[in-house]
Amino acid sequence: MDGESLQELNGPEDVLQPLLSASNSSSIKESLEILIKASRTTDGRAELAFRNILPTVLNLVEFIHHTSNREYLMQSLKLLRNLCAGEVANQNAILEQNGIDILLTVLRSAAVFPNPDFGVIRTCLQVLANVSLAGEKHQQAIWLKLFPNEFFVLARVRSRETNDPLCMILYTFCDGRPGLAAELCGDSGLPIVAGIIQTVVSVGFGEDWFKLLLSRLCLEDIHFPPLFSKLCEGSAFENSGNTDSGNDLFSLEQAFLLRIISEILNERIEEIRVPSEFAIYVLGIFKRSVRIVNFVTRGASGLPTGSTSVDVMGYSLIILRDICAREVVGDLKKDSLDIVDMLVSNELIDILLDLLCDLEPPAIIRKTLKESKNQGLNTSSSRLCPYKGIRRDIVAVIGNCAYRRKHVQDEIRQKNGILLLLQQCVTDDDNPYLREWGIWCLRNLLEGNAVNQQAVADLELQGSVDMPELARLGLRVEIDQSTSCAKLVNVPGSYPKADE
Repeated sequence: MDGESLQELNGPEDVLQPLLSASNSSSIKESLEILIKASRTTDGRAELAFRNILPTVLNLVEFIHHTSNREYLMQSLKLLRNLCAGEVANQNAILEQNGIDILLTVLRSAAVFPNPDFGVIRTCLQVLANVSLAGEKHQQAIWLKLFPNEFFVLARVRSRETNDPLCMILYTFCDGRPGLAAELCGDSGLPIVAGIIQTVVSVGFGEDWFKLLLSRLCLEDIHFPPLFSKLCEGSAFENSGNTDSGNDLFSLEQAFLLRIISEILNERIEEIRVPSEFAIYVLGIFKRSVRIVNFVTRGASGLPTGSTSVDVMGYSLIILRDICAREVVGDLKKDSLDIVDMLVSNELIDILLDLLCDLEPPAIIRKTLKESKNQGLNTSSSRLCPYKGIRRDIVAVIGNCAYRRKHVQDEIRQKNGILLLLQQCVTDDDNPYLREWGIWCLRNLLEGNAVNQQAVADLELQGSVDMPELARLGLRVEIDQSTSCAKLVNVPGSYPKADE
């Protein structure tokens, strides 16, 4: 068809002539190429808006769609996309000329399963995304036409090239408009977001719109709990044959959602302060996962492990770590809510200390205890680390909670956690950076707490457990050989500093 004019395709004159005149060409192929190039610039779009070319392009899209000529349809849609990129006159013309309905007709034809046309879908969505940037009126017009049914169908198209612009549209709608975000996470909208997540699990994502959408819904708003619950429905569960476990099982999509949320929170830790409802809900997920994971197999890798329940436990723990790192006491206003205190009051420290106690000690501690025949520490636990890094992550959460919170420091001491945490100041191949996090945790336990400092000095040890990492804090444990009592002393010329 190269070189054919629209007249040779039996196109109507009122569609044909304005395009050929505007491009000063004699064929539809050449005309579209010229206009697409011109519409890439601000001046080009303004000139074409002055010529009122957009209604003609819409008519062309509608005509070519009926002829089933994909090549020209794609070119026409690209021209339409360019025309609507930041040009208000063209964005308004889409509404005035029934453009949303025309695009919706094309989308419905392109999204037919089992062979959807990814290119046509993507370009149509890009047109709508550009139109939506014009403001609330344009967003509302698109929303009324596509929500929820059309968005749901599009979310089920397993392609990253269609999923990315879909996420862009939904993020644009929800950003700054809590009402639409609530609708999207209501009964009618949740299947759309769940479908988007399932698509990303299947094919991945190429642009940041997916993360921005989840951040807006889950971290900057309160919609994480219903979305997490929705991802249970209709999913293939781990150990699905175990009918006794019932609702204690997690889905692959739930583990993936936690993974993405943990990445977002870590990337934006300085700017996002999560809702308290989110923090408490994640703690509940962590509690459930600890009950499910069997801890009988030592993990061969870090996260993700391939085990849904282990991944849920690990990513929820990492999220808790970053929540507690964000909640610095000095940054809290007098009347604001301390999320760390809420987590601690909901047994966070209890759960973490119990889990850490039940895990077998790091390899270097086991070896030292075996050589010294030291019976003072528990090494009989059958719980193995289900992923590389779990011990480090537990210690990190505890250390972040203890930062300048005397009541947390005291609680850890009262629960006999100091000696347990001293064991973590070692190098461990299965837990990268365990020693660094252990030293950080120990520093936070001792800072400004004379009772905790004395507790370390008063440790009664059978034999000697060498802990040179205390020197990093400017401290040293000396053992009285006659009493086997430990005392904490300053290393000459070295003093602990608050910012180390």
